[in-house]
Amino acid sequence: MKNARYLMEQLVAPPGRKISLKRYDPEWTGSVKDKKRAADSLQEGVRKLAIQQDRLYAQDTYALLVIFQAMDAAGKDGTIRHVMSGINPQGCQVFSFKAPSPEERDHDYLWRSVKALPERGRIGIHNRSYYEEVLVARVHPEILQAQQLPPDSIGKDVWRRRFTAINDFERHLVDNGIVVLKFYLNVSKKEQKRRFLERLEQPEKNWKFSVNDANERAHWKDYMHAYEEAFTHTSTKHAPWYIIPADNKWFMRLAVAAIMHETMDRLKLRYPVVSKEKKLELDKVRELLLAEQD
Repeated sequence: MKNARYLMEQLVAPPGRKISLKRYDPEWTGSVKDKKRAADSLQEGVRKLAIQQDRLYAQDTYALLVIFQAMDAAGKDGTIRHVMSGINPQGCQVFSFKAPSPEERDHDYLWRSVKALPERGRIGIHNRSYYEEVLVARVHPEILQAQQLPPDSIGKDVWRRRFTAINDFERHLVDNGIVVLKFYLNVSKKEQKRRFLERLEQPEKNWKFSVNDANERAHWKDYMHAYEEAFTHTSTKHAPWYIIPADNKWFMRLAVAAIMHETMDRLKLRYPVVSKEKKLELDKVRELLLAEQD
């Protein structure tokens, strides 16, 4: 896809730097101004992603873990639906993580994500992830207190230790062929309000809304600080964060598809090469088929 590398350079959270979300405009669309052309480019991107996914599945060497994080109403579900619309379901898995169950709370916070990792040859989509444990748990300390953790593990350096654990975990995944791609859909508070009101006004969208969604708006600044800290400490060369402008859904989806395409393109995915012995075997099968009497 054209300009994918440019988008990656503009939207990446540079590893090793302190990240401020003020640098990232939720309305930014770069040089892409035409919604119709963007929609056409997205469809072309979806087609190319389907080809790449087929090669990924056939080669059976890499897996792709795609993490989506965002404030409510940023468009995670819609982005996943549109970008992955052309992917063979056999080669893709989507997991949406809600509040941990009692069983999940009895394990470490990475456990349920480890269970949901994609196998080689597959794309795994995580709608929210273990990053909730340095975001929501940071904004709401009572969550951390309820996690049945040893007192020494929730001291003042709890977030630093969790950032280190996450970086080590993602380094381990990458070392074993799981490419980690992380997207933050950066919706503005103003646009979130507009989308909330839209959900309230349209009966078919009422189910998407809960009172808690509105209550969390009171913690907006705390969430922005938690996200900035997470990006600063966990955007690495091997597993970078991409901060995607989300006020214009048409651009958000195109940007995600473009970055996914470019990331997979760098893997140089190829269909397996058939050996000479295998080719001879296939030639014999062809002769047998052609010799059959219909």
